[in-house]
This record gives sequence, structure tokens and C-alpha cells, in this order.
Amino acid sequence: MGHFRTPQVVLFTRDIDRATAFYGALGFREVFRTPEAGTPIHVDLALDGYRLGLATESSTRKDHGLSPVADGQRAAVILWTDDVPAGYDRLIGFGAKPIKAPSPWLDRLLIAWVEDPDGHLVQIVQHHIQPQDTVDIPTR
Repeated sequence: MGHFRTPQVVLFTRDIDRATAFYGALGFREVFRTPEAGTPIHVDLALDGYRLGLATESSTRKDHGLSPVADGQRAAVILWTDDVPAGYDRLIGFGAKPIKAPSPWLDRLLIAWVEDPDGHLVQIVQHHIQPQDTVDIPTR
């Protein structure tokens, strides 16, 4: 029996050029597209070894006979960062819709939520140091 490998998530979109530009602005780089010329029906992007696919809703219906949903909160892309507030502002600047401003979670993380242009959730997260965990360094 074989084993699974190289997991990937594919998000469905009605505007693949817009979705590709959005994730490209976040640092994802394009590693595959079909067709190579003109408007693609599928694009794969990679960031830090993680692969994210984008597929057009119409081609998924036509080519595979499926009924994909191209918008709404059906999945979440999680992005770790060292500065959630700056990342949150950056995503909004790229056209993301603000959902939840940065806030502590589980007493150890700082998170924020936005929606990409198709309504898919994107969470920005960082390790969070509590005020009681900080050390005051005396100044001279």
C-alpha cells in the first residue's frame, strides 16, 4: 500500500488573476500554471515549502464535474509572522477584507483574521509574550 505525500490545499476562485496577484503580494511565488499562455485555469504558488493551489470555479465544474464554492469561509490559510499588526495592515492594503483585528489567543498567540478577495479566511499569527513575561531592563 502506498503512502500519501506532498499535501496541498486548493482554493477555488472566480478571478484567478486577482487571486494569484493577491497571494503573490504576500510572498507566494508561482511554481505551476496551466495553460501557460493566457488566463490560467489553475495556478500553484509556494511559500516556505507550502504549496497553495488556485483553481477557477468554472474549470473545476467543466473539467471535473464538481460543484466547487468559490467564496465564503470554507477554509483558512494560516500565515506565521513576527509582527501581526503590521501583517494585518499589509493584507488590508493588498485588498483583504478585515474580519478581526489583532488580539491575544490562548495566552500565547497574537492572531488576526482577514478574507482574501474571494472570501477565504486568512489568519495571521505570531507567538505572543504576555506583559507579565517581559523583563524590565533598567536604564542608566
